[in-house]
Amino acid sequence: MEEKQNAQLFELADLILAVGRHINAAKEADAESGTPMEGAVMRYVDRHPGTTVSAAAEATQMISSNVSRAVRGLVRKGLVRRDADAHDARRVRLYPTPKAAENLQRLRDTWTRLLDGTVTDADEIDTLIAALQNIETRLVARSRGTSR
Repeated sequence: MEEKQNAQLFELADLILAVGRHINAAKEADAESGTPMEGAVMRYVDRHPGTTVSAAAEATQMISSNVSRAVRGLVRKGLVRRDADAHDARRVRLYPTPKAAENLQRLRDTWTRLLDGTVTDADEIDTLIAALQNIETRLVARSRGTSR
């Protein structure tokens, strides 16, 4: 990899972290927050209602015992509920609660206010979203040892 590309990739990662710090700081004021691990698990459960701990662990690249601990914390906070699987009572399914939906709406409102005016062109926003989704997809695939 050439030196220029190395510098660009470093700058990209650094800027993603810097923007993430601003976004995370804004979240702290308006929405119930937990550990970064709980946040990753909550994000997955919200996007995949009815998931299992093992599926969430694989998707978030965390150890199942750590995901289980995060789920217990989210359950205590009233953000996730555990239901027995209808077809296999030994398996537990995870669902976001109404409180989680309210919390997510506060996050949407907070983050929309934070970013309002920073990017004003809808096409540019779509391009940024697509680029970041692509990066996330490729990083997940790489960590699983597959390529997309």
